[in-house]
Amino acid sequence: MGRRLFSREFKVKAVRLVRERGVSVAQAARDLDLHENMLRRWAKEMASDPSHAFPGQGQMRPEQIEIERLRREVAKLRAERDILKKAAAFFAREAK
Repeated sequence: MGRRLFSREFKVKAVRLVRERGVSVAQAARDLDLHENMLRRWAKEMASDPSHAFPGQGQMRPEQIEIERLRREVAKLRAERDILKKAAAFFAREAK
């Protein structure tokens, strides 16, 4: 059996079932044919950041996008720094 994929809407509705209707996590998990821990994890993720919860396959949260952008920038700056170090050493030898 392969890994099951659930849409964002399904996850939101499952969490709302537990929170708003007062259904226990165990009962909701049984009704939806899920493992309790999965439903608990969804509820925790929804509680921490409701607007960016469950970004989907291949999508990143805004913080992750910013981190990736900053990593690329750091790599570029390090390369520029190394080039400038080599150029400074070259011209220091040339001046002697």
